[in-house]
Amino acid sequence: MAEAGTLHDAFIDELRDTYDAEKQLTKALPKLAKAASDPTLRQAFESHLEETRRQIARLEQVFESLDEKVRGKHCDGIAGIIEEGKAVMEEDFDETTMDACLIASGQRAEHYEMAAYGTLVAWATAMGHTDAARLLQETLDEEKAADEKLSSLAEGGINQAAAGAGQPDEEEDEPAAVGAGAKKTAAAKAKKAGARR
Repeated sequence: MAEAGTLHDAFIDELRDTYDAEKQLTKALPKLAKAASDPTLRQAFESHLEETRRQIARLEQVFESLDEKVRGKHCDGIAGIIEEGKAVMEEDFDETTMDACLIASGQRAEHYEMAAYGTLVAWATAMGHTDAARLLQETLDEEKAADEKLSSLAEGGINQAAAGAGQPDEEEDEPAAVGAGAKKTAAAKAKKAGARR
């Protein structure tokens, strides 16, 4: 019977999975940036791409600190999130709605990564891998900051703009009064107003 794996084995497996996830994201982020119409959102994706490249280098440092070979293991989770993002980009949404959807896609990836890095930090700390824990915490902090940046863009106007896109102006909301039905409604409103006095 094969020997059961240890937390160290699970940790290395998770590291390889996360390494592959970051590599996949370096291919996905430029597509998100290109699809964004809001310049600040495009810039956020582009700057996170640079950050992701640094995070890959940091993961390589973690492997080295543990005397482990630098190698990835296909990350199905991020692949699914990226696939969902691609499907969204194929939709025929107006520009602001597309930006809101791109933020949602970006945040799905960030939350997945925050969960992965949170686990890696906890496991590295539990096993006494101080250097690895420090490096991984640095990346976890960056992922949290990227998520907060996307939230602030969404809440700072993109969601509101998307909600208002395609909506008629306030004055157009009320249909023009037509025919006898409209006269009855107007009369009923006037009667109600009189009853309140």
